[in-house]
Amino acid sequence: MANIKSAKKRIKVIETKTLRNKVIKSKVKTLVKKVEVAVANNDKELATAALKDAVVALNKACSKGVFHKNTVARKVSRLTKAVNAVA
Repeated sequence: MANIKSAKKRIKVIETKTLRNKVIKSKVKTLVKKVEVAVANNDKELATAALKDAVVALNKACSKGVFHKNTVARKVSRLTKAVNAVA
C-alpha cells in the first residue's frame, strides 16, 4: 500500500479511469457483436444501422484514449467490409 499522499491519489484516479475504460470497452464489444450477428443473419438493413452505432462508439473510445487509433481503424475497416459483403 502506498504511503505517500500523491501515490494514494494516483491509485484512486487509476481505479476511476479503469472503471470508465471497462464500461466503454464493454459497450463497444456489444455494438460490434450486434453488427456481426446482423451480418451472420444476412440482414443488410440491421447490419448497416448497427455499423453506424459501432463506428461512433469506436471513434469516441479512440478519442478518449481507450483504444489506439490504428486498432479502431482496423476494426471499422473489417466491420465495414463484412457489412458490404452482405449485399
